[in-house]
Amino acid sequence: MSFWVHETSLVDENAEIGDDTRIWEFCNVMKDAKIGSRCSIGGGCFIEGNVVIGNRVKIKNNIALYSGFTCEDDVFLGPNCVFTNVINPRSFIEKKDEFRVTKVKKGATIGANATVICGHTIGRYALIGAGSVITRDVPDYALIMGNPAQIKGYVCQCGERLHSKKDAYWCDKCNKTYEIKEGNLILVEQEKG
Repeated sequence: MSFWVHETSLVDENAEIGDDTRIWEFCNVMKDAKIGSRCSIGGGCFIEGNVVIGNRVKIKNNIALYSGFTCEDDVFLGPNCVFTNVINPRSFIEKKDEFRVTKVKKGATIGANATVICGHTIGRYALIGAGSVITRDVPDYALIMGNPAQIKGYVCQCGERLHSKKDAYWCDKCNKTYEIKEGNLILVEQEKG
């Protein structure tokens, strides 16, 4: 076994777990879940079957990920953030055929106690503020805060807030530059490369 599981956690033998991943105490990973390499799954997490988690993902304590959830590489999920999978649940009506897909793209960060309503995509390197409620798709690099969450600016891949003038954006910390193209913020170096 090339990954580590705390003795109090339950991991189904049909779950796929990548090299150097660490699963801490009191977690439950169900069959058909797919977890990449070098991930850290904090205490008290629940990962349902058919969840897909990329590489180098940090999932902090007390997070439940339900069928239909996917996250790409280098994602950070803050403690106690919440993901739903049905819009209008009822305990007395089975709605498994109504699960909606939630996707978190590469490099995104979701702050502690944020809630992501199902059926939405969190863009690449987006930063969701602690306690925010996400009710729609989030663009790449967007800084999102509030209930319901609104765009409050943009952030760099390094996580710092970008400065802007007209459609030009830049990071004082790492000197990356961005621009708005066709309504989306893009890294200038990626366009040239």
